[in-house]
Amino acid sequence: MKPPVYSTLELLERLVAFDTTSHKSNLPLIRFVEDYLAQNRIASHLVPTPDGTKASLFATIGPAGVPGVALSAHTDVVPVDGQTWTTDPFRLADLGDRVVGRGTTDMKGFLACVLAMVPEFTARKLKTPIHLALSYDEEIGCVGVRPMISEFGSRLVKPRMVIVGEPTSMMVVDAHKGPVRWHVEIKGRATHSSMAQLGVNAITYAGRLIGELERIEARLKTETDERFDPPYATLQVTRIEGGTASNIVPVSAWLGFEVRALPRTDTRRILRELQTFADTVCLPQMREVALEAEITITQTNSVAPFRADPDSELSALVLKLLGQNETFAASYATEAGFFQGAGSAAIICGPGDIAQAHTADEWVAKAQLEACSAFLARLADWCET
Repeated sequence: MKPPVYSTLELLERLVAFDTTSHKSNLPLIRFVEDYLAQNRIASHLVPTPDGTKASLFATIGPAGVPGVALSAHTDVVPVDGQTWTTDPFRLADLGDRVVGRGTTDMKGFLACVLAMVPEFTARKLKTPIHLALSYDEEIGCVGVRPMISEFGSRLVKPRMVIVGEPTSMMVVDAHKGPVRWHVEIKGRATHSSMAQLGVNAITYAGRLIGELERIEARLKTETDERFDPPYATLQVTRIEGGTASNIVPVSAWLGFEVRALPRTDTRRILRELQTFADTVCLPQMREVALEAEITITQTNSVAPFRADPDSELSALVLKLLGQNETFAASYATEAGFFQGAGSAAIICGPGDIAQAHTADEWVAKAQLEACSAFLARLADWCET
């Protein structure tokens, strides 16, 4: 039976219809891709979660067991809750020069371009194989790509190069910041608010820790890299909670903070500075009243900042195929650093503008999808040589 041939927009319509918000399963989408590849006589290797509710997918087009060029995309999308859409977010809307739907930019548009090229890829006499690497839960901290990468060199061939198709307006991004997140628990002592001197107010000390974080933030702003916007690592307290009633000295509080680190930011220093402040300033005061007082700082997630090797053959190749001569840096994060850490050269390049990602009425220009498809065709030409 002749395998099906779909246009990029037809595939994007199918992909958008799968609600792969990170708290839901991505398996229906993965099974669709797996079946589509099978019809094109391409075997897929799944890397499922322990509970089997999600999976990454890895496939190779061309010579088996040979390190080639991987086209990487995450399959999950961010929620639409609280956003006002003028169209159904999970039904592709065609507005002439653009299409609207959740994930069109981030990053099902790239995946649709890749899948639409599969019949052409299989028809080529590829000397360098093209791998497909699809992950889950990128939006909540690049969770799914890690187990897949851990199988490189064993069950899965390790790619020689990886193109991560995040939205870059089809420009070449060779560096990005990395988010690191911490959770801080403060334990004081509760007492009736009329006898406040007998208690330790956890919210008060949360405020003092925030003041120290502001000092650290000010230092980070002096360590700049003009390729980024903003040109420094950012620090934000993102969540805070504490207390039980208006007449009780709060026994507990917690806060969460995030640093968007530059490639050269020392995040361990940030932790050391905050821990030292907690240990030498806050806790001695707290334990004068309550020996049981505690401050616990825990790192909850980390995505490595990324900077491509300036001599990378991949950067030069992608620039050549696109007819460009300049690379850029991004303030958002991707899975590129994980591939690079595993020994695969990586770069970020894909259709769409990051300004449209995560928004209501998320959209991608058709011209961007066409530019991506043309790039993939030129990549196939190179893989034949």
